[in-house]
Amino acid sequence: MLHAFVYNEIAILARHWFEVSVKDSHLEHGARIELRLRSPQPHRGTESAAQKIVADQPLWRADLFDRIDGVRGGFEAAHFHPRFHDAEPCERHWADEVKAAPWDWLHDQLSDIAGVAAAAGVRLRDAADGEQVRADAPAIVAVARSRAAIQCGTKEQCYAWTQDAAGSVHLMLDRLARPELLDRDRVSPWLASQNAAHRAP
Repeated sequence: MLHAFVYNEIAILARHWFEVSVKDSHLEHGARIELRLRSPQPHRGTESAAQKIVADQPLWRADLFDRIDGVRGGFEAAHFHPRFHDAEPCERHWADEVKAAPWDWLHDQLSDIAGVAAAAGVRLRDAADGEQVRADAPAIVAVARSRAAIQCGTKEQCYAWTQDAAGSVHLMLDRLARPELLDRDRVSPWLASQNAAHRAP
């Protein structure tokens, strides 16, 4: 499930995410929040017609993750990506405040979304967006918290919240450097969907 807060020039996306480390097969999950830039679209149809919404260019991402083999609610894998190169995020950035007080940190980031975008190399033109995101920051943080790792208690729930992105998890599973370390029981829903996809004609 993907939650979207859509403004004039930008959109904020929030969801639960499941991550498999391709280096050592450890597992992470939790809330993922992205800042996207909207692409202007020409008006279509009449004044009552539904309009196309495109928010395809990522600028910034926060991954407020737990390690599944770590402390529940400990945010040991919490990090952020302050910029993207086209669709690919930059390396993970770690900061003590992201782990120590992730929701306060997220609220602070949302309260200066123009500054976040500027750090990603984009100058927002619409000052109203910054004001609206700042006003909506408590609601955005609340939605992100509802998809935190501590809210996801089983592998079935985790898969239900992320099955739309199963293809990304399948890519991770295909690229493991240490597959023998994988907790196959914990990732069994994604393995089952991967096997089903391989069997499909």
